Amino acid sequence: MEKTYDPGELEARWYAAWEQAGAFHGDAARDGAPYCIVMPPPNVTGILHMGHALNNTIQDILVRWRRMQGRNVVWMPGTDHAGIATQNVVERALREENLSREDLGREQFVERVWSWRETYGGTIIRQLKRLGCSCDWARERFTMDEGLSRAVEEVFVRLYEKGLIYRANYIINWCPRCHTALSDEESEHRDAAGKLYYIRYPLAGEGRREEGDGVVVATTRPETLLGDVAVAVNPQDARYRELVGRSVLLPVLEREIPVIADAFVDPEFGTGIVKVTPAHDPNDFEIGRRHELAPVNVMHGDGRMNENAGPYAGTDRFACREAIVKQLETEGLLEKVEAHRHAVGHCYRCNTVVEPRLSPQWFVRMKPLAVPAVEAVRRGDLRFVPARWTKVYLEWMENIRDWCISRQIWWGHRIPVFTCRTCGKEWAARGTPRRCPACGAETVRQDEDVLDTWFSSWLWPFSTFGWPAAADNDDLAFYYPTDDLVTASEIIFFWVARMVMAGLEVMGRIPFRNVIIHGTVRDDKGAKMSKSLGNSIDPLTIVEAYSADALRFSLMMITATGQDVYVSNEKFEIGRNFGTKLWNAARFIRATAGAGTPSACSLSRPGADADPEDSHILMKLQDAIRLCTESLGRYRFNDAAQGLYEFIWHQFCDWYVEHAKTILRGADDAARERVGRVLHHVLSTAIRLLHPMMPFLTEELWHVMGYSAEPEGQGAQGFVITAPWPEPADAAVLEAWGCTETRVQFVEDKHELIRIGRTLRADYAIPPGKAVDFAIKPVSAEAAEPLAGERASMGALLNAGDLAIDPDVRLDAAVPSGVGRLGTVYMPLAGVIDVETETDRLSKQLAKAVQDLERVTHKLENAHFVQKAPREVVLRQEARKQELAGRVEKLKRLVATLSAL
Repeated sequence: MEKTYDPGELEARWYAAWEQAGAFHGDAARDGAPYCIVMPPPNVTGILHMGHALNNTIQDILVRWRRMQGRNVVWMPGTDHAGIATQNVVERALREENLSREDLGREQFVERVWSWRETYGGTIIRQLKRLGCSCDWARERFTMDEGLSRAVEEVFVRLYEKGLIYRANYIINWCPRCHTALSDEESEHRDAAGKLYYIRYPLAGEGRREEGDGVVVATTRPETLLGDVAVAVNPQDARYRELVGRSVLLPVLEREIPVIADAFVDPEFGTGIVKVTPAHDPNDFEIGRRHELAPVNVMHGDGRMNENAGPYAGTDRFACREAIVKQLETEGLLEKVEAHRHAVGHCYRCNTVVEPRLSPQWFVRMKPLAVPAVEAVRRGDLRFVPARWTKVYLEWMENIRDWCISRQIWWGHRIPVFTCRTCGKEWAARGTPRRCPACGAETVRQDEDVLDTWFSSWLWPFSTFGWPAAADNDDLAFYYPTDDLVTASEIIFFWVARMVMAGLEVMGRIPFRNVIIHGTVRDDKGAKMSKSLGNSIDPLTIVEAYSADALRFSLMMITATGQDVYVSNEKFEIGRNFGTKLWNAARFIRATAGAGTPSACSLSRPGADADPEDSHILMKLQDAIRLCTESLGRYRFNDAAQGLYEFIWHQFCDWYVEHAKTILRGADDAARERVGRVLHHVLSTAIRLLHPMMPFLTEELWHVMGYSAEPEGQGAQGFVITAPWPEPADAAVLEAWGCTETRVQFVEDKHELIRIGRTLRADYAIPPGKAVDFAIKPVSAEAAEPLAGERASMGALLNAGDLAIDPDVRLDAAVPSGVGRLGTVYMPLAGVIDVETETDRLSKQLAKAVQDLERVTHKLENAHFVQKAPREVVLRQEARKQELAGRVEKLKRLVATLSAL
């Protein structure tokens, strides 16, 4: 074994070996109960970011764990065609050639996108492999491939024929930049600082006054007043009751519009009077329908005002806003302007402010589909982890709105609706019909729009297994419903809820049993990571600097279930240092105890009497097996990671391996053989427990330590990836190793005394290599005897010059000490340190700690900081305050001890 673990070459080598051996593949013909995860398909335009790394690490941990448990595993991978995003990327490339999609035409443009996909679309897949993802790559799918396209067509036709898909002229979210409709979920609302404009609409007809007459309307979008068809008041608002039925003059255009009464109007908002613009506001659209008001569209799809905008035709919407405000001010119709914070919709792809726009679009009726999806969750057929997301899901589903599924772009699944230009018949069809089924004419035209990207994604759990072409195939019957879905909260509505509805509608069963929602990746200041903020960390940079295993393990260590994750480059040192610790321990074991064998994985009875340290580490191993297995089963990945870290680093490396050094260097062959067996058994088991989180390092150790059952190249059986998941040892075998609670507790108490002694050394900055005398005063004569039997091993672990264990120990002067359950540890300092120099050093540390404590306390007493900072940041500062307070008290105690010498 090399002195230092070098992951670069080994990660590539082991991944290639796994793929060549078919270690990732599963199919219905194999043994084992099914376990299936479908990967949330990343966009074909995607590049791996830290959110992908977190999401896919969690999935890979689950599939590797279940594979080792003997389950018949399929992790279904693939990519999403990402209609708007991909079209934007290709259009940007065309602009560099001074071309547009219109220059190419639809057919050539789509061919250009396919060409781009072939060249660049596999980037994120290659990056996921670098991360160690053990997907069944032979099954990789793409939402625009032939099979999935057929599934999209089939579902559309079925829903259309059931009356669940319809076309209507309706207010939708429109992106002027992407020139397409967006669903409600694709319009991301963000709090923004805006203005509330109070505009006077003069009364029309007889009785009109020159000044101060009319009504005052408050609006955030003055440019849309050009499309007003009425002003509305609440019928219960006595202030305006007499105005109902009269007319006002529309400013700028001076068109007469009526004053109507509608219960939707909030008397408390603004002046209690609202403008009604049915073509540019969803609420106004509903008011217009109730009152039979014809909508007036005043805006082109690119955000410029159209011919209905009168003198402002051709003006950009925001420039029009400024110009109209100036005109109103000049004409004395602008009463006032107030600062106003409100939620503004933005395109989820390009961040352009979304425009509510009246437009003919295709919709899915969602309420009939939502009913069984709600019942499935209420029955417990499907559960969310953490459970709090159940309420979020149910509230959205119970208030669901119809889904706008048409997009005015060219890249995507073209809507399979056809119209006969001869007789006017409209129908949905599979394939591309040439003749009208009603009149036989060949004047058939297909709808120009494409489907929302999510329309293909909501079929992902069953379309990827070949539905509908192979609706009764073995794999679909075996692996559907899938088991776990791992995703982020942002796409519960985009994707998770829709998959549940599609699964129940098409397959008659839920698509998965558990939905594991992980948190958002943030920087260490609490800000969400993003390229625009410049705070994102490239996972591949971390892989290069620390290793894929370090990235994976570190993420799990710092990720509490369902909570946001706070990362910085330094946090990935956790995984790197942990891997180095394990590598060094394995290297020592191989050098001193020799290579292991596959039989090391099972624990047989000892050939010689086990000592307490053997019993202790074997019992701790059983605890680690149970904790890791239970934590993974509850999706508490950080508990599993922290449990393994504690066991491997502290219990195994710090205690047992250190204890073993003395025995392995001794002359007792039976003891050396026994300790070697324990070392190999514990290490081989720890490697298997750790494999789902650190696959590359553990595979390398599995082979170099001799635990592989078969030589490389003999199929997947020789790999740790397919090795059996550890189970707790047989009770009779543990009893033979002396694994009793009394014995284990004694070792725990002994370790406590050693920790106290090591802490005393560290407190007074005594170098580890310098021998120091210690004295232990046992709590009783009963405790003194077993401690005396451990004097040599304890002395070695403390690097003690002399270690006295005596219930009647007497010391001439006050010395540093610490109390444990088995006794008190003393460390005489005479002749060991320079008291004056050490007092000065500790006093400086004390002054610094006091200063830091005052700074943190002042920050936490600042109400503005506590209210505005993210809760996690405040909690870290509170923890820091407690830590500093403890440090101050300890340093005071150490200085006081030196003063007493």
